[in-house]
Amino acid sequence: MSEHHLSTASRKTGRARGYIENYNPQAKTRELLEQAQAVLDEYRQYWPLTCRQIFYRMVGAHGYDKTEAAYSRLCHHLANARRARLIPFKAIRDDGVTTRYNLHWDDKDAFLAHLRYISKNYKRDKLAGQEYHIEVWCEAAGMLPQLHETASPYSVQVYSSGGFDSLTAKKDLADRICRIGKPTIILHLGDYDPSGESIFESVAEDVAAFVEADRPWGTITVDFERVALTEDQVRHYDLPTAPAKATDSRSKGWTGGTCQLEALPPNVIADILREAIERHFDFVQYGMDEASEEREREEVTRLLLTGPT
Repeated sequence: MSEHHLSTASRKTGRARGYIENYNPQAKTRELLEQAQAVLDEYRQYWPLTCRQIFYRMVGAHGYDKTEAAYSRLCHHLANARRARLIPFKAIRDDGVTTRYNLHWDDKDAFLAHLRYISKNYKRDKLAGQEYHIEVWCEAAGMLPQLHETASPYSVQVYSSGGFDSLTAKKDLADRICRIGKPTIILHLGDYDPSGESIFESVAEDVAAFVEADRPWGTITVDFERVALTEDQVRHYDLPTAPAKATDSRSKGWTGGTCQLEALPPNVIADILREAIERHFDFVQYGMDEASEEREREEVTRLLLTGPT
């Protein structure tokens, strides 16, 4: 490919393409990036963060302007800093890509190596023996990796609810609940605003109606819990708010401001989610599953390394 096509900037738009070499931002931009880096360092164990999370931390810790124009400016500079290799790409997640992976291997030896790797990392489903099936749903897809880190030790799956109001998503969830065959708790995290509250309530009612109509026995139920963001949390953590959008028809009758989930610090979100999961957990059963997991991991690894006797 010619150097013309490898240029780091588009001739048509002037926007960066690929990596940026010899990045030399202005002093004000360098100061902004230093503040963003301080936020990333503080919450390193929760990487990747979303740009919105970094924005809210900078508003609270550094007095950064709480405007959409300031947010857009921050996103622009964070993108350039990542292209310039000043900030690791793995530190920030802003994608909206969904894909399906093919479980294909180069040959049988590669497949066997994969099985051995899986055996050494074998995990027992901690939900299988629990009274309740639990799922976590979050509006912001970019937050899934950090929520997964909190929920994974309990074998609780995390889903993005960006399209949670779609009929397909609601029916799929209801079908899964009926197939699993036991009471289900859906822990939901989303923005505190009229649309978020309205969608949450309508989805809860719709899924519950599907479950009630299709369940094979009467003990299969579903309960939705609003884990975050709530009015009490906004008040307790003194989170920044904005007026409800006048263009939103659901704003009629809404009192007070609105707030985005990402205004909560990542560690607080993790603590809130962990506590919500543990409220529904039988830890006697959990301890038994952990003991069985260790024993079964050794058995599976031995079988794959030596073959059946």
